Parts: sequence; structure tokens; C-alpha cells
Amino acid sequence: LQALEHMLDEGMIEEGVRRIGAEQEMFLIDETWRPAPGALRILEKIGDPHFTTELGLFNLEMNTDPVLFDPDCLNRLETQLNELLAKAYATAEELGYGIVLTGILPTIRKTDLGLDNMTPKPRYLAINRALKELRGGDYEFYIKGLDEILLKHDSVMLEACNTSFQLHFQVGAKEFPNLYNVAQVAAGPCLAAATNSPLLFGRRLWSETRIALFQQSVDTRSSSHHIRDASPRVTFGNHYVNKSVLEIYREDIVRFRTLIGTELDEDPAEKLRNGVPPDLKVLRLHNGTVYRWNRACYGYDAKTPHLRIEMRVMPSGPTII
Repeated sequence: LQALEHMLDEGMIEEGVRRIGAEQEMFLIDETWRPAPGALRILEKIGDPHFTTELGLFNLEMNTDPVLFDPDCLNRLETQLNELLAKAYATAEELGYGIVLTGILPTIRKTDLGLDNMTPKPRYLAINRALKELRGGDYEFYIKGLDEILLKHDSVMLEACNTSFQLHFQVGAKEFPNLYNVAQVAAGPCLAAATNSPLLFGRRLWSETRIALFQQSVDTRSSSHHIRDASPRVTFGNHYVNKSVLEIYREDIVRFRTLIGTELDEDPAEKLRNGVPPDLKVLRLHNGTVYRWNRACYGYDAKTPHLRIEMRVMPSGPTII
């Protein structure tokens, strides 16, 4: 945080340019429209760095290149999304899979959510282990809509029921507070226009059941932890940003305990003394385990460090447009 504050004070964060990009998540299905754990096979065959894994082996994610935020940016974003999706469709079809863009796949069942369908990456296994230890037991879910659902599950895999469309908006450090607050205001109308997840395990729940399911699927609070963790890790926040992105990071560090660690192979202060922007690896790792619906992101692409606002509230699909 001290290193980031120094960079903000010294004007080291990129200013004067805005860019947008997107993450598009999707479900893989078999010929019966049930979830199909084929992500690793598709990634191996597609050989494109725009594609990556998600928590479930029946999920896939594709990422666009950042584009300048100009009058034509949405057309260019749509064009690349459609090109990448067409590539995914073709590769999946060759391997006997289909692809669906939907917030929650209506055909998914609780039996699909075992650890055998979790993508075998150390990060996912570590997060699952840490969340379960903090909770002190199984995950409990209760959602009430037209119907209601009450269930327990032994892993974080219920999160894999959700797929979303996440927009990234690069902004300058000075304009970050105002534009983050605008994103907060815009989240409600955007979600209201895009609801796409009314069903879970055959129950008619919320118009956008992802919201409640995601909040509960990574909730570290149990009856014995409520006093220490007053807020769920999935949060919209409680107030606007006044002066700086640091307000968000400080709050998240104080409010939420670290879930997973990493090797401390960077000294941010030393890098700054040598005139090199740091990666802020530890801060970014912690930030990745606090799930604000509008997340503040620090990025460094070996050129200039920048700040982004990531809107995570929108469901995947039903179409790109």
C-alpha cells in the first residue's frame, strides 16, 4: 500500500488514456445439454492465449484485447468477442461439445459439483481449502424466490454454477474516484437489463440467482465467525470513494483475512528506489480473493502501471450483443 501510495503521489500511474476490455465466461455442454468437463481438452486444441480456465472443468473463459475507449470501441469489442466465440464453438464441436452463454446453466445438478469437476490447479484447491477452514464446516445455502432452496455442500464448487460477462475499464488515478462511483450507480440498471439466471437445480429463484449464489458460495462467515467477519467477501460496498483507490484497498485488507499466500520474491520499495514500478503481487493476490461487484484492479504490463474498474455484475449471455 505504501508503494502504491508513492506511485499515486509521484504520478507513476498511466493518465490521459481510457481503455476497455472484457472477460466472457461460458458453459461447456454435451449432447444432452448437461455440463461437460472438457475445458482442458479445448484449451489444448485451441492453442490461443485469449482463452483460459475457470473453477469448473465445464467452464471456459475468453479475454479480449484492451481497446481505446473511443466512439467505435463497442463495435470493436463486439467483433473480437464474436471472432473468439466462433473459434471456441468450432473447437468445441470438433471435440463433441457445445457452448452456452447463460448466467446459470439450467441443467446443472448438485452431482456435477464434486471436486472431480474442479480444474486441477493449485490456486483453486488452495482457495477451496482456505474457505472451508475459515467457515469451519460445509457451505450452507438458502435462497428464496418463487420457490426456495436450502442445501449444504462440501466445497466451493457451487461457484462454478455461475458464468458472467466482466467489463474492464482502464482509468486514470485522478479520475478513478468519480468514475468508480459512476460504475456503482450504473451497476443496478445494467443488471436489471441483463438478468439471465432464474433457475438453479430446477427451482425458480431470483431473476438473477447468480447474485445470491455467488455471495454465499465464497462466504467465509459461519455462526462462530460473524463477529470477526462482519461483511461477506462478495460485496457491493458501503460507501462511495472520496479521494483515492487506496480507500478500497485499505478497507479490504483490514476487513478480510488473507486466504492464500505466495512467495515474497518482490520488494516494492526497493524497486521504486531503482525507478522500476513494482508488480504489487501480494496486494493483487489478496484483491483477487475479495469479490467486489465493482473491483478496483492494479495492472502492470512491463510498461506503465495502470488502474482499472472491473464490473463483475453482468451474467454471461444469452448473446454477445
